Amino acid sequence: MATKDCFRGLIVGGLIGAALGILYAPKSGKETREGICNSANELLEKTKKQYEEACKKFEKLKGREKELYAEKKE
Repeated sequence: MATKDCFRGLIVGGLIGAALGILYAPKSGKETREGICNSANELLEKTKKQYEEACKKFEKLKGREKELYAEKKE
């Protein structure tokens, strides 16, 4: 539970920091929109990678739990 809350906090904090940094930068509207789009795409890619890693870890844990269950069942 604590890990999940920490992960959420990092994501929310990163989003807020990125948004504030982009909005307060002295750029034109077009440059700002491009920056927001680029930041969103980077965040999406990072999130996809983290999701894939989490799925791999989950599958690994699931396999280990099945092994433990089979051992205890015997």
